[in-house]
Amino acid sequence: MDCGHRFTTFERIELRLPLVVKSDGRREPFSRDKVLAGLRLACRKRPVSAEDLEAAASRVEQQVLTAGAEIQAADVGTHVMTELKGLDKVAYLRFASVYLDVQTPSEFQTLLAPWLRPEDEEEAADGGGEDP
Repeated sequence: MDCGHRFTTFERIELRLPLVVKSDGRREPFSRDKVLAGLRLACRKRPVSAEDLEAAASRVEQQVLTAGAEIQAADVGTHVMTELKGLDKVAYLRFASVYLDVQTPSEFQTLLAPWLRPEDEEEAADGGGEDP
């Protein structure tokens, strides 16, 4: 029977993915899709390209694959935060504030602290801001 349509299949190497150990002790297979979804959510309405998100997800996946048979969920989250820190500071703060369960303004200020000081120094080096 000829339907007149062309079909293509793509093959992908099936890797034995490590298990992610959740904080309650449950184990589930690592999901690159979950990592990518988290990156996309953090970078929503931010100037980060889809290619950059895919590349970040691939780097996290590679780090997870080298971890062995199991990896702690906290370690996966740390890898994601590291990637976001390099992509977009606002996206990093979004993800980190939820991931680290920030509850108070002072906790959020602690999360912001590494970036508040360098901007102050840059402003001082530029002559203190706008001209009078």
